Amino acid sequence: MPRVGLQTPDTTTGRAHDLLADLWERHDGAVGPMVRAMAGSPAVLSGYLELSRAMKRSKLPRAVTERISLAVQDQLGCATCLAAHTAGARAAGVSDDEIVLARQATSSDPAIAALVAFARQVHLSPATVDDDSLAVLRAHGWRDRGVLDVVGLVALNVLTGSFILVAGIEPAA
Repeated sequence: MPRVGLQTPDTTTGRAHDLLADLWERHDGAVGPMVRAMAGSPAVLSGYLELSRAMKRSKLPRAVTERISLAVQDQLGCATCLAAHTAGARAAGVSDDEIVLARQATSSDPAIAALVAFARQVHLSPATVDDDSLAVLRAHGWRDRGVLDVVGLVALNVLTGSFILVAGIEPAA
């Protein structure tokens, strides 16, 4: 049972109402509990929507971004997010073995392993990122844009996973 109220367009006002009503209309009322709970704070809902839209413009392949999400969410312990990103990884063609490896922040592909490990480093200890950390990524062919996109993806995952855990939102049955 959620620990915060799940909003509808009828229970919100101002900016939260405008954002939620637009989503409600575009998705025929099929707005998930995380977004409905976020509508309790117009700032959080707006920030989430803007960051989410921005990260969809990442040039990293979905099979890679889902692995990054799995690595971060495994650390956060968000079962809802792990379920969603496991399904997303499968839809992107990631094997079950690679999903397990992603949750451990690695991969059988050395270039993906380096990027996913970097994502875990950014999440757990960003102050330890140094020139050598970036040199490893560049040696595997990752350019600045991809490296920087990882930071945005980590931030998005921390926001969603932390929000779901605090709000008490359970995975869909």
